[in-house]
Amino acid sequence: MSMGPKKIEDKAYRYDAFANGQVLLEKKKGHLPAMGWNSWNAFGSGNTEALTKAMADKMVELGLDKLGYRYIVLDDGCYKPERVEGLLSNEEVKFPSGFKALSDYVHDRGLKFGMYNDIGTNLCAGAAVGTCGHEMQDAKSYIEWGVDFLKVDNCYYLWDNVTFSDATNAKYVYAPNIKAIKLVRGDFMTQLSAVSDGVLRGMRAEKKEEYVTCIGTFDGTGPGPSPVGDRSGELCFTVKVPEAGEYLLTVTYATGVEEGVGSWLQAAVGEGETSALFYDDFLAATESPETFAESQEIPVTLQAGENVLRLMNHRRQENTLSSYAALLEGLNAAAPGHDVILSICEWGKTQPQNWGYKVGDSWRILNDITFRVGSDGDPGVGTWVDGYTPSVTSQYNKAVIMDEFAGLHKGWNDPDMLMIGMNGLSLTQCETHMAMWCMMNAPLMLGLDLRRVQKGDELWKIISNEALIALNQDALGIQAKRIYCSLEKEHPDTEYVTNRDRVDILAKPLSDGSVALSFLNVSEKEDNGAHSVDIDTILRFLGGKMTDKEAFAKAGSYTVTDLWTGEETINTTGVFGVFGLEACANVTVRVTANA
Repeated sequence: MSMGPKKIEDKAYRYDAFANGQVLLEKKKGHLPAMGWNSWNAFGSGNTEALTKAMADKMVELGLDKLGYRYIVLDDGCYKPERVEGLLSNEEVKFPSGFKALSDYVHDRGLKFGMYNDIGTNLCAGAAVGTCGHEMQDAKSYIEWGVDFLKVDNCYYLWDNVTFSDATNAKYVYAPNIKAIKLVRGDFMTQLSAVSDGVLRGMRAEKKEEYVTCIGTFDGTGPGPSPVGDRSGELCFTVKVPEAGEYLLTVTYATGVEEGVGSWLQAAVGEGETSALFYDDFLAATESPETFAESQEIPVTLQAGENVLRLMNHRRQENTLSSYAALLEGLNAAAPGHDVILSICEWGKTQPQNWGYKVGDSWRILNDITFRVGSDGDPGVGTWVDGYTPSVTSQYNKAVIMDEFAGLHKGWNDPDMLMIGMNGLSLTQCETHMAMWCMMNAPLMLGLDLRRVQKGDELWKIISNEALIALNQDALGIQAKRIYCSLEKEHPDTEYVTNRDRVDILAKPLSDGSVALSFLNVSEKEDNGAHSVDIDTILRFLGGKMTDKEAFAKAGSYTVTDLWTGEETINTTGVFGVFGLEACANVTVRVTANA
């Protein structure tokens, strides 16, 4: 394997192009959120061919296929631990018939077949069969096996300090600490202090007493930072020079190999897609992050007058985008015109809400929703609350304010698989879990052993609720927006709220002109308050996204349909609310304007 990430020649893969709305490699648009079943939460690495066949059969028996659940996805644990003559191969004890035979079995039942890999050298469970450096041949294998869905993880990734990777890989994803810069051309020379003359952009870089540090991108794996806003930081200087031409830039810097300080520097002049990048590589290592040295001279081209010089490191995002793009490129080469769903699973580490739409159909937003997966005979454990990511509310708290990143022409925020049917969650919590994911246009990937479900039982009623599924699969393809939060009055749609003792109201515009509202008690305590929104509030937040705003605004009355009970009521006030919600409960309704 090479000593560093590949050089990025195409500006379309650069940070400055992330916001241009353009997909790469002819990625197909218009996919609604994927629905199906994934083996990980149910069986972990212990999934087998026999269990997978049983899940496919059960999917059909339960009628879930008719409701849109189509993908049967093998997660980690299905390959041999090493490549065979450079190729991926089935683990022969657990998958004796091979992947093509299993794919045929799934397809014969009218379902779609999915598989799993990783952009690193190894899979998360350890098998040394990651796609890194093998993208073309692996994509060819997947096409030959009839794969319709590919979930791609991020363990053992060489260019970041991800799970199971070398922690010192942070050297790739942060710039060095920077104290000063110098620009020289002929007799002209100017020196600028990073602290007193530099301007920080974004939200990651920090000024210390003598230098600037943390020039890079927030690690989004955990629930700490908000996903909204510019999650990368830069050190910028406005430099004024007497004439146009080439100047020599020298940076006073100190390197590190830890989160917040690295060795890789990018130096650019200008902003946006017209910017010019003049350096993109390591600087020589220093003794410590506080032992400063001068860099080699870096030629940069400046215009006469004022210029914006940017020192940065966006490689955490650029490298990861490039690695996922390599797989899409391989799929395109193996099967031009393919319709394989690419599910990006890098756990929100590199803020994929900024770039995931370019190559992926969905992107995970956090680490796993449960670390207590099941096995054959053990349903595993799901939780409602956790201080880190493994809970319904940890995932929901982040995903609920990410609606502007999602859409039919982009893809979907993925707060991980459904834990409905695992131990640890009550039926009320399972119902609200389902409502949340449907409203947020999350992929609906069941994670339970389907043999625990019987047609007509309580679990079946939750996962087969056609009215809720219709919200998730609505043709308009707009993620619900939080328009009310009992703990955040001013900016309920963008403020990251992690305190669970609250009630949220989500609103989702639908293709027929109606609006879905979900009243959610996020708390494990009963709420006895009154919570409501009116027509003006709905229109203020959703107006530009609705198919017929005027008709909705001017209606004399509204039909309100409870999507759990089917009960219909007529509303003439234009105020929609609840008074009291049980712990973890939801009321989800569809509001239709009457002529």
